[in-house]
Amino acid sequence: MKIGVNILNFGPGADPGTLREWARTVEGLGYDLLMLSDHIAITPDVAERYPAPFYEPFTTLSWLAGVTTRVRLGTTVLIAPYRHPLLTARMAANLDALSDGRLVLGVGVGWARQEFAALGIPFERRGRLTDEHLAALREACADTAAYGDRRIPVWIGGHSDAGLRRAVRFGDAWHPLRRTLAQLRDGAARLQEHADEQGVPRPALAPRIALRLTPEPVGRPDRVAGEGTVDQVMDDLDQLRRMGAESVVLDPYGGDPQETAHPQKAWQALATVAARLAPHRTRTEPS
Repeated sequence: MKIGVNILNFGPGADPGTLREWARTVEGLGYDLLMLSDHIAITPDVAERYPAPFYEPFTTLSWLAGVTTRVRLGTTVLIAPYRHPLLTARMAANLDALSDGRLVLGVGVGWARQEFAALGIPFERRGRLTDEHLAALREACADTAAYGDRRIPVWIGGHSDAGLRRAVRFGDAWHPLRRTLAQLRDGAARLQEHADEQGVPRPALAPRIALRLTPEPVGRPDRVAGEGTVDQVMDDLDQLRRMGAESVVLDPYGGDPQETAHPQKAWQALATVAARLAPHRTRTEPS
């Protein structure tokens, strides 16, 4: 099972130097994947959670490809309706080629109503637009002469039945964000049902979970995966592996934008988990 990290490309602490250190820390600790979030217009609803500066993911990942050598690079998640699918296909293919085949494209429908309005995109049609985008993206990427001959893995976010059907139809993996283990088990079962209905194999499981270490165990029934003592986090990872997860992305952001100015706490948490993972894993090159 591959373990990745969602790094913080936004907030008062986000600058080129800090982003470079995030990337070097993630790769240096032996993690397999480095991922970034996506927003374009930092409207008030976005800024409340993810304030400026917000570094655009394709631009930033292209730069980070040059300061890393092994770790894979991805989006968690690219908001599909915000860009023309041919532009997405071109940027993804170029980034994949420039990084020597290291891109993972995570895609979602988006949630920020004011941001959709600022971009002139109808919020109510975001699900249908995402389906149309993914269909066009698949068709564009089949043109190997124009977009390269490597099929870039596509992970699909979303927890609703529509999101699960979208993952089955278009995705190599289902990429749910910050759920409890019970919700992930239920989602995986529903994903299998939708795959059976469509008569296709079930996509892989590749969740993004929290990384919030606590000195004492967290016993709440609504505890999200990745929250608690390091023993609880390691048990969560083991249970996800038993569920068939092929990748898990750790998200150290606790929700306070001021955390971005003090990333050392997140880096220490990542080091703690990496030390526990090390005896059970061997480092491999991305394929």
